[in-house]
Amino acid sequence: MRYPEPTVGAIIFNPDKKILLCKSSKWDNNYVIPGGHIELGETMEEALRREVLEETGLKIYDINPIGITESIFSDAYHQQKHFIFIAYICKTDSYDVTLNEEAEEYKWVDLKEIEDLELDGFTESLLNKIRNKEGRNNKVEIFYKY
Repeated sequence: MRYPEPTVGAIIFNPDKKILLCKSSKWDNNYVIPGGHIELGETMEEALRREVLEETGLKIYDINPIGITESIFSDAYHQQKHFIFIAYICKTDSYDVTLNEEAEEYKWVDLKEIEDLELDGFTESLLNKIRNKEGRNNKVEIFYKY
């Protein structure tokens, strides 16, 4: 593709208020949030629901945008791509994750536990901002150069 690729990602909270992280060889074996490309004719929320279901088997609800950033030819990604990431916070009522081929393992983690994990740059930046804003109104933010 010769243009930036719009993608969505989900910070999914389970009933215990833990978030789902997936380890991906596509992202240099770092933990990332589930998500993927927006298909032609699909809304961002439809894409998010579809990608999360495909990658994790989870159904999500209470979906709210939280941030946007871009990745231009990141060394952490297995291909030279230009992505525009639109991130959302959402919830699930399930703990049962069924991974597809895009991730090798997953963890449910408390936001206080993220320092010890190998996270990709955007995921780390996003989770730190959310952790630092707990209890306050979250608004959509634009993050540059993660």
